[in-house]
Amino acid sequence: MKSELTERLDEAAEALHGADAVLITAGAGMGVDSGLPDFRGNKGFWKAYPPIARLGISFSGMANPSWFDTDPELAWAFYGHRLNLYRRTTPHRGFGQLLEMAVRKSGGYFVFTSNVDGQFQKAGYLDDRIEECHGSIHHLQCTAPCTDEIWDGSRMEVDVDEESFRALEPLPRCINCGRVARPNILMFGDLTWVSRRTDSQNQRLNSWLRKVREERLKLVIVEIGAGEAVPTVRMTSEHVARDHGGTLIRINPRDHHGPPGHIPVPLSSTDGIDRIYERVKEIRES
Repeated sequence: MKSELTERLDEAAEALHGADAVLITAGAGMGVDSGLPDFRGNKGFWKAYPPIARLGISFSGMANPSWFDTDPELAWAFYGHRLNLYRRTTPHRGFGQLLEMAVRKSGGYFVFTSNVDGQFQKAGYLDDRIEECHGSIHHLQCTAPCTDEIWDGSRMEVDVDEESFRALEPLPRCINCGRVARPNILMFGDLTWVSRRTDSQNQRLNSWLRKVREERLKLVIVEIGAGEAVPTVRMTSEHVARDHGGTLIRINPRDHHGPPGHIPVPLSSTDGIDRIYERVKEIRES
């Protein structure tokens, strides 16, 4: 007799194998198996950043654009350290396995992620097939902002003194007015985020979803590592599944519950994707 988990994995594999189009939605849990820190609660955040723990600043308190005005060296120590970490990190195998399954679909794929780390691009996903709803640490904007321009920060270097946890000069500067620049990331209490890049990504996603609907393609949504603290990804997955008649596969070791008809997979991102991937291969070869 099959266990409930085995049945769910088989169900997920059948749905994914039979899909015409795949929407991949991903939260912070997608990156944890690549070795990226889990900021779930202040304890996880402070474990990753002891100097900020000593200051008693929460994640939501630190991820605030006001620091670029009041203490830009601290702000860029935090974001510069994250930038350097993301650049060093290799995406785990689940990224490649998902992509291999998705590119086979006649209707193609799209990615919707709240992660700002650029790991999907690094894993080989097409840039014009991704929406980063909270922006990207690899792109910059003016802190004012003096214009709505967003520019590529791939050649930017940020040196961080690990002992004092201060970014060293020269800090990134606006290419137009010379003010301190900031990552093009939507932060807490953020009234100055320039959303133009993400808006364009969202338009491409909506155009793709319209095509999926018009062509009556069978859509599967694969959601990975999206928690409830900031539910943007979960809400998007459920909205698309409801409005487009899609099947939602929710891979999450803790928050795998969801609406009626969804397929819960209570596993980590790598384990969940890997076990579904192997089952899909078996179905293809049978």
